[in-house]
Parts: sequence; structure tokens; C-alpha cells
Amino acid sequence: MMQYQFQFAMALPEILLLVLAVLILLFDAFSKSTDRSSTFWLTLLALAGVTAVSAVQWNAGLEGATFSGLYVVDDLSHFLKITSYIAVAATLIYGREYAEKRDMLAHGGEFYTLTLFALLGQMVMISAGSLITVYLGIELMSFALYALIALRRDHVNATESAMKYFVLGSLASGILLYGLSMIYGATGFLDLAGIAQVIESEQAQRLPLVFGLVFVVAGLAFKLGAVPFHMWVPDVYQGAPTSVTLIVGAAPKLAAFAIMMRLLVDALHGLSFDWQPMLLILAVLSLAVGNLTAIVQTNFKRMLAYSTISHMGFVFLGLLSGVVKDQPIASGAYGASLFYMVVYVLTTLASFGVILVLSRRGFECEEISDLKGLNKRNPVLAGVLLLTMFSLAGIPPLAGFYAKLSVLQALVGAGLVWVAVVAVIFSLIGAFYYLRVVKVAYFDEPEGEIHPLESGALSGSLMSLNGLALIGLGILPGGLMALCVSVIDNALGF
Repeated sequence: MMQYQFQFAMALPEILLLVLAVLILLFDAFSKSTDRSSTFWLTLLALAGVTAVSAVQWNAGLEGATFSGLYVVDDLSHFLKITSYIAVAATLIYGREYAEKRDMLAHGGEFYTLTLFALLGQMVMISAGSLITVYLGIELMSFALYALIALRRDHVNATESAMKYFVLGSLASGILLYGLSMIYGATGFLDLAGIAQVIESEQAQRLPLVFGLVFVVAGLAFKLGAVPFHMWVPDVYQGAPTSVTLIVGAAPKLAAFAIMMRLLVDALHGLSFDWQPMLLILAVLSLAVGNLTAIVQTNFKRMLAYSTISHMGFVFLGLLSGVVKDQPIASGAYGASLFYMVVYVLTTLASFGVILVLSRRGFECEEISDLKGLNKRNPVLAGVLLLTMFSLAGIPPLAGFYAKLSVLQALVGAGLVWVAVVAVIFSLIGAFYYLRVVKVAYFDEPEGEIHPLESGALSGSLMSLNGLALIGLGILPGGLMALCVSVIDNALGF
């Protein structure tokens, strides 16, 4: 069979990224530059290279499984990898000046190389075809993120956040691994396709299978920051350097979504009526706790952390809406969930990009009160902030509105009207704290003298494009939505 042959060309993006990351690490070790500008541009070139390779593979229609079923290539993997490359590149462009001002690059360019290794872990997760690959990808990404959060060794809050994330992350990894081992014991297969076949044929031992499913859902919920496994999210978002917060909060969400699709929807679809109520509980709790707790936050990064928790609830709602026998409704629901995740990552990049630009040397833009008078200091930044807050709140005609609408339509199509009503109520509650940020930026008087704020040419241009993308995808969402549904159909064999 083809999947048992070692086709290294199928894993070319991962191989290329690994080689380039090691070469950049070696180059940086001998570099005399204090601002690591050469390392920065080499990292962007590496990301451009792997983007080109993935785009060529996708255009050529490359798909299939290799390495004894450990590694899978399909339209979903191509799409999520390319989206991850773009998200990581944007993250590094936004975070470069911040990292320089905080002396995070004074002793080496680990900020860039560790980000590449975290991306490599995400790519392995996205193409995981086996329980082994799932765990390998998660651990590779997690270890790189632990190190990134603790990169400012002289910063107490960053070190504390790294320790919290490491301890809780290790616990979640253990829970996930225990669940995966129970699934292997119940089915006798490590590859996801084999697990799906055994479950569909009803030959698996049901009790250990369901127990394993509970542990797997708990481990995945931790990675996405869903309630009640959300304890690490606000602490890490607030304590980590803001550039690292963006690395943790953007691209890894795409990889976690891929794992949810591979494990739950693909491998464990035969147990969908068991994991659907689990996701429903996680989703409603995330919407409630995320939105209600965000209202009382005064720290902007912490508010965005609770906002993230509530948005993960919407992603779960899209996933659980796909548990229907009608194939078009199912693929539409999973496509809506994927669309929501992409729009969320795009909005997160812009919102934290604003924080990074506002954080000058010796000043951290962390409190909501730090945004006072932003419109008078930099109207463009204030405009982008307004777009991101309106998009997160789901106000038309921005992309966040259509993302929420598509998930709600999927819920109604699946017959879960009461869940859609609950989601709308909590979204209305959530709109309050987003509009409060806009009010502070536009109508509150700045404290002290008004000093104009300037952003770098590269980050400023990217931020403008980011804001325009939120408007464009809100007015014309059809293309991206059709693409999301198409890659889901291809991945699931609909």
C-alpha cells in the first residue's frame, strides 16, 4: 500500500522548515548583530519558502498518507499550514520591535528559532495520522512555547507564567496521553483510519473507549483554553511578554483545531453522540465564564484572554453541530467552525498588534486605561482597534459577524435552536466589554501630554492590511467560507 512507503516528498514542508530552523540557529550563534535583524529576515525567508512549497503541493493536488500512516496530507492540512505560516510571519513582524526594546534579542535570536520549532510542532499536529504523531506534535509545540514564555529570565511575571503553563500543560499532556492509550487498548490501532474502522464495525470495547474519549476531550479542551480547563489562559496572556502572548494565542489555535478534527470528527466519529454532549457542556461553560468574567477585567491582555475562552466556545458549537446524518449540513457546520477559527486568529493578530505598537520602551500597554485618547495620538491604530473590537463583538459588516452567524445557522440546522439562543445572549453580554474599549480609545481624555504614536513601516502596513481583511471578509465572506467547506469535504471524504 502507498501509505506504508516512505514518501519524504509529502513531508517536504516539515523537513525544509526543520533544516532551515537549524541553519538559522547556527547562523545566529555566530552573528555579531545586537538587534538580530539578519535572523529576523532569514526567518521570514524561511516562512516564505515553506509557504511556497505547501502552495505548490496544494496546487498539484498532493494528498495521501505515508510513514506507515503516521503522516497525512490533504486539502485541510495544506490550508491550515499556509494559514499558520502567515499567522507566524505576522506575529514576528508585529513583535520584532517589542522584543528589541525588551532586550529579548540581546543574548541571541532564540525568539525567532523557538517560534519556528513551535511552528514545526503545529505542522506535525495538522498532518497527524496516528496517535503517536498527535502526541509528538503537541509536545514539540508545547516545549517551544514553555521556553518562549520564560525568555525574559529577569522578568518575574514571565517566569511565573512559564512555570504555571509548564505544570498545567504537563498535567494536560498526561491526561491526553492516558486517553490516547485507552483508545489504543480498546481498538488495537494507533493510526486514526484503523481506529475509525474498528469503531464503525462495533468491534471495540466500549467502556475503555468512552473513558479514553473523556480524557482526550479534556486534554484537547486544555489546549484550546475551554472552561473548566482555562486556568492557564489569563495568567499566561497577562504574564508572558506580549510578543510571546501573540505567538501562544494565534497560530497554535489552528493546530489545536486540526487535532480536534482528526481525532473527534475523523477517528472517533462513531462515538459522536458521546462527545457531542461533552463539547456542548464545554461550549456553554466557556461562553458563560469567558464573557461574564471579561466584564470585570481592567487589564486589556487579561480581558482578551477571557474573550479567547468565549470564542473557543463558539468553535465547539460549530463542531458539535456537525453531528447529523445530513452530509451537507455536517460539512457546512465543520466549515463554519473552521471559518470562525481563521477569522478569530486574524482578529487576534490585529488586536495584539495594536498592544505591541503601543508598548514603548519602559511602558507596557496592558491596562484598558492605557488606551485613553488613542484616537488623538494615532487615528490609524485607533481605527484598527475599533475594527478588531467590533469584529470580536460580532457587529456587521465585519468578519466576526459572519463567523458568528454561520455557527448559529449550523446550530439551527442541527436542531439545536435553544443552544443558538444561549450563544446569542452571551454574545450580547460580551459586546459590552468590547464597546468599552472603543469608548476609552475614542472618548476618554488622555492622561498627561498628547504625544503622537508612530509604528514601523512594515508593522504599520501589515496592520492596515489586517484591518482591511476584517472588513473584506465581512462584506465578501463567500470565497473563504466555500474554501473552508471544500477542505473539510476533502479531509472527511464527503
